[in-house]
Amino acid sequence: MTRDANTPATAFDKRMLEALVCPLTQARLSYDAEAQELVSDKAGLAFPIRDGIPIMLIDEARKLNG
Repeated sequence: MTRDANTPATAFDKRMLEALVCPLTQARLSYDAEAQELVSDKAGLAFPIRDGIPIMLIDEARKLNG
């Protein structure tokens, strides 16, 4: 796989979305590229992505407003 000059070596691989689910609800996640988070609308949580690795710990997740 090749990457362009604007993609960091540690970019999140969007193909991982097919395998990852929310650890709390088992619901599908969406990818927020700007915030570098995986979002579980059902749980109201956003899980951070650090150095291309999703941190799927509830204690590390940010609560969504609304």
